[in-house]
Order: sequence, then C-alpha cells, then structure tokens
Amino acid sequence: MSVFSSNVFTGKHALVTGATGGIGYETAKVLTAMGADVTITGRKEDVLNQLKGDIQSEQPYAKVVSVVADLAEASDREKLVQTAQEKLGPISLLVNSAGISGGSVVEELTQDVLERIMHLNYTVPIMLSQQIYKTMKENQEGAIVNVSSLSGLRGTYAGTAYVGSKFALNGFTQSFALEAIEHNVRVNAVCPGYVDTEMGRDGIRRKGERENRSFEEQFETESRNLPSGRISTPKEVANTIAFLLSDAAENIVGEAVKISGGSVMR
Repeated sequence: MSVFSSNVFTGKHALVTGATGGIGYETAKVLTAMGADVTITGRKEDVLNQLKGDIQSEQPYAKVVSVVADLAEASDREKLVQTAQEKLGPISLLVNSAGISGGSVVEELTQDVLERIMHLNYTVPIMLSQQIYKTMKENQEGAIVNVSSLSGLRGTYAGTAYVGSKFALNGFTQSFALEAIEHNVRVNAVCPGYVDTEMGRDGIRRKGERENRSFEEQFETESRNLPSGRISTPKEVANTIAFLLSDAAENIVGEAVKISGGSVMR
C-alpha cells in the first residue's frame, strides 16, 4: 500500500547508494514511483541491472542511471557523482544506504575489521555527502537521509564495531543537520531494527548461532518478541525514507526515526 503521489519528486534527481541491498533496492523503486529521476549504485552490476529492469517494467518512463562503484574508494565516489550529474542533472535527494555489518566481541576484534566498518558506515557517507552538498547549498535545496540502525541508539552484544559506526553516523546526522538547514537542506536518519533483508537475516543467523538456535527458530523468536509481532520489511523502511525526503517532512531536521516494531518501548 502507498499513500504517496506519483508526482511528489517530479523534476528531482535522487542518488541511492547501496541499491543492491534490500533497503536501497526498495527505496529506489519507491522514489521512481513518486516521480524522481534516480541514480542507483552498488558493487553488484547484475543486481543493479535487475533493479533497473524492475523499475522500468513498473515505471516505463522512469529515468534511471546505474553506476557500478565501490564507495570505499574516493575515485569511485568522484566518478559516481560526476556520471550521475552529467546524465540526470544536479542531485537534490541523497540516500546513504550503503553499509556493512560484522565485527565481534572486543577481545577478538581486529583493527582491520574495525577500521573497515567505520570507513564504510561512517566516513564514506560523510565524504559523499560533502561532494553532493556543494550543489545543494548553491541551489538552496536538498534533502539527505542516512540509513542508520537501532544499533546507533543502544549497544548490542559483540556490536562494538557496527554499533560504534552507527552511533557515529547518528552524530554526523545531527551535526550536519545544524549546518545544512541554514541553506534549506534537511538531513535526517532512519534507524531500523531487524529488517527482512540479506543483512538482517545474517544478523539473526549469527545471533541464533550464539544462542544454539537455528535461523528459523531465531527468526521466530525475534519476531515474537516485538510488540508488533513481526520484523519490518524493506518497503516499510523505504516509505519512511521517502517521507523524510519529501516536503511533507519539511520541519523534520536532524532526527533519527526509529522503525522498531515497538521494540524500543521494552
């Protein structure tokens, strides 16, 4: 079900990173259905091609540009922004959805793993936002949503690296929001709990292994423990992102919107 109009983002160019992951994939589809021209990026060319095909089968007139990029590399970030703006014009909507999970308990955590998670989940969104913000600031228009996590709001077992990166991302969201709003650019974050994506399922599987449960048993346990009784879908997160990007949220600034099925109340 959608409550959105098909022309909310007409004339807007949105860049969605991590579009080969579940949340980014659905976000790109939602934004094009709302009229946006969209650049999608990720490391898996076959998934990007599938996403582009899915969008154009549902929205035959949608303008979609696909760019394979490893955002950990500065040169790829530069290529991405240049290609996107050459083909679809200035970027006025940015969704920083790319990221990784992982890590371990502190006594087993290596510096390489810690630095990789922090780089991809924290440094990369900052540096990409910095590039795109220049044009948003010049045009006095824009909206950015960072895909964070409930793990950016409270600690989890064996979560030092991932949790730390998401706490940092939420801190960036708030600090940048204070700077950007002076130029009519809004910055917010979404903080989902477990989402039914590949990354979410991997997290549930690892937790199940620690607690000697099968994936199916742990998935059922996590669902049952939520007040809503179920884990969020990627589409639900995508809808929240779209709302935050839209003018309907024009006085929502620097927020970390929880999508938890009610779990933060317990």
